[in-house]
Amino acid sequence: MMDAFRAWFSKHKEQIRAEFFQFLRFASISADPAYKTQMRQCAEWLQRYLGTFSHTEIIETPGHPLVYAEECSAGPSKPTLLIYGHYDVQPIDPVELWHSPPFEPTEREGFIYARGAVDDKGQIFYAVLAALAMKQISGKLPINLKFCIEGEEESSSMGLSRVLPKLHKKVAADYLLIPDFGQYDAATPAITLGCRGLVGLEVTLTGSSADLHSGTYGGIAYNPNRALVELLAKLWDSEGRVRVDGFYDDVEEVDAATLKNFAASNSKEQYRKEFGIAAFGGEKGRTLQEASECRPTLELNGICGGYCGAGLKTVIPAHAKAKITCRLVPNQDPAKIGRQVEAFLQKQALAGMQVKVEIYPGGAFAFRSHLRSKLAQAVASASEEVCGKACVRQLSGGSIPIIPELVKASGAEAVGMGYGLLDDAIHSPNERFDMIRFEKGFLTVARTLELL
Repeated sequence: MMDAFRAWFSKHKEQIRAEFFQFLRFASISADPAYKTQMRQCAEWLQRYLGTFSHTEIIETPGHPLVYAEECSAGPSKPTLLIYGHYDVQPIDPVELWHSPPFEPTEREGFIYARGAVDDKGQIFYAVLAALAMKQISGKLPINLKFCIEGEEESSSMGLSRVLPKLHKKVAADYLLIPDFGQYDAATPAITLGCRGLVGLEVTLTGSSADLHSGTYGGIAYNPNRALVELLAKLWDSEGRVRVDGFYDDVEEVDAATLKNFAASNSKEQYRKEFGIAAFGGEKGRTLQEASECRPTLELNGICGGYCGAGLKTVIPAHAKAKITCRLVPNQDPAKIGRQVEAFLQKQALAGMQVKVEIYPGGAFAFRSHLRSKLAQAVASASEEVCGKACVRQLSGGSIPIIPELVKASGAEAVGMGYGLLDDAIHSPNERFDMIRFEKGFLTVARTLELL
């Protein structure tokens, strides 16, 4: 039916573009309470758009609403596919770097520029369209289909996480498809079969009740900035391994034969050329692929203390703080790792300094799917038909915290897919997508429905 889907898309292309632009115009920034009304309006619009499904509803959460839809008329003998996505987007700062208003979709040189164009409004929208097209062309869906589209993926998915234990029946499925990923490169499709987990912490050292004059108290008071950088330097050994007790206890080694099934990482030269990386870290003796996909990490995301504005301000700061995140691999428990890192920081900090460690809520387990699950094979085959090129299997070093929870709640095998590219400016000013890749995503999902 690929020709029928292509013809349907071509016939409705202008309508699709207009409706996609409507979706993009909602300023659905979940992290900022100022956009609460826009979030609600976007969810209601999406529910109406899914109105031809046999059941749709808005499910309230402690945060922003969840949009749910299902069409399960294929019967119990047919598999059930759950498609997950999100309608919320990242903040738009810095606004002055946008070349056009972020919530007024603008076409330039073949690209559609808008916040959420690719992450994830564009990708969840083509998945919805594929299902609607299948219903119009065939009169029915070949499998049972459910959509779970949340409004807080960009701000920890806390709302969905809280209500998910009550939604086991709704989200129960054989397969879970996540169209929130990217291609291997501009010509090569990919499926993603795993993500790392995540836990975040903040450590604050306090050395005095107020900032001190560095002339009067310099040489007397121990500087919290100095104490902090000395503490942070203890987190790794000379081989690049994290020194936190127990950090690697639950890590399973991934052998070279298994790694060969997945796409290799860029070379160091490619990283230098494309991203200007000046020096490389990680554990000595590990390949770049292992380091970016299969090994846990501990990274410093921010360090602050004292004065960092223009010119000088001669103070010894009262406080110094750092933000830390750990990317985790299968079998590692984010809560356990958080406690281990906290214990290390408390134990290793300079005696006398007040130490406060906060473990952020919303930590995530890693997930890993089978290489040859029926869904993985179906999506790979569909994308190969659409793109005319072999599909690459890949692992993601990043994290989507809600996926492991959805896998557990639904009992489904998860596969990520998508047609985003590194230069789409995801999370940055001038985010973009194009209708060519949008159509590829549409065709891939439509064909996947047939193959399952």
